[in-house]
Amino acid sequence: MTTAPPAQPQPERPALLSPPPTRLPAPEAAPAPAVRRLPLAVSAALGLVLTGYVWAVHGAKPGILLLLGIGLGIALFHSRFGFTSAWRQLIAVGNGTGLRAHALLLGTTAVLFALVIGTGTGLFGSTPAPSGGPLGVGLLLGAFLFAVGMQLGGACASGTLFAVGSGQSTIVLTLGGFIAGSTLAAWQFELWRDLPSLDPVLFSDHVGWAGSAVVTLVLLALVVLVSRLVQARRNPPPVGAPPSARGAARALRGSWPLAAGALVLAVLGAAVLLVSGGAWGVTSAFALWGAKIAGALGASPETWAYWQDPHSAQQLAGPVLADKTSLTDLGIMIGAAVAAAAGGVWTLHRGVAWRTAVAAVLGGVLMGVGARLAGGCNIGAYLAGIASGSLHGWVWGGVALLGTWAGLRLRPLFGLGNPKPGDGVC
Repeated sequence: MTTAPPAQPQPERPALLSPPPTRLPAPEAAPAPAVRRLPLAVSAALGLVLTGYVWAVHGAKPGILLLLGIGLGIALFHSRFGFTSAWRQLIAVGNGTGLRAHALLLGTTAVLFALVIGTGTGLFGSTPAPSGGPLGVGLLLGAFLFAVGMQLGGACASGTLFAVGSGQSTIVLTLGGFIAGSTLAAWQFELWRDLPSLDPVLFSDHVGWAGSAVVTLVLLALVVLVSRLVQARRNPPPVGAPPSARGAARALRGSWPLAAGALVLAVLGAAVLLVSGGAWGVTSAFALWGAKIAGALGASPETWAYWQDPHSAQQLAGPVLADKTSLTDLGIMIGAAVAAAAGGVWTLHRGVAWRTAVAAVLGGVLMGVGARLAGGCNIGAYLAGIASGSLHGWVWGGVALLGTWAGLRLRPLFGLGNPKPGDGVC
């Protein structure tokens, strides 16, 4: 008579609130290097001087927007809050840590937006408005191109700014391509402005602002749940840990938890809405900078169809340091420089491989064109759209995942690696 082998114990399913499993334990962060005193002094002085100038010449509102941008840059760098890396880790190996941080950022921002917009609260005479975008071919094509571009360029819109601020020379090339692509799309606006589309869909038009926040939170909870199930099934490598100081010094010289970064970014993003009346954005400034450069080189961007809208014409005619998005963009770069120098990791990277350089420029161009076609980027369309209860933000995010999948398959052509299941970190 044979006896059946003893049943093997089944692995316990992770509880809903426990950390999803990874193949290896998360690594310990290395100690933060010594403060980079010269870059810290230069970047801090630049922030102070530029804020003082903007405040004196253009007023308190632009000055506050610049300060909010500096705060955004500090939070983005200290938390290494990424969109490009989060989607790459999810698609390549199934690690949803970054996506769940997105959900926290999106959910918190949605609640704050509902409070600000729902009550009509604004400073400096501004009236807060949601970021609703049309649903059409431009959104689909633009989000896909943007996602491919960010995987080739190595950063998204906000990531490009804080990486440039921290001295990463490769991303300077991405920024240059970003500006070029945005300018190209603005120049050729008549080719794509009439692409088929449907009117924006805002949850608040149907269930009010409180209902909009609830619907958004429910959808984000589903995203978190699915990401946990995917991660439990694929058991990916953990996310790497940047160098960090310990104890109280971590606030100024450390690597913040993603959750802390998400909460700080949500508060600062809501403050941008409160001060300016519009959500935090990034890429419209790149089209403006490119148009200013083109005008300085003898072109006539004021005749382009893109700049004929009264608001756009006023933006082009005015100074860059009075433009809301330019101020927050410049502030992000300065804030990231301050944070990187304080953390001891600010450095100028030299010797970029030619294939990496080509990928950076090409990725930037694709992001610039894609952002204009879609009416926004990972901040202006994805974050601001979902936080505003706009369906186009959800569509942008879904299509961006498809574009990420395509971008990952193009990265090896340029000598760029992707996370693999057997890696120590992803």
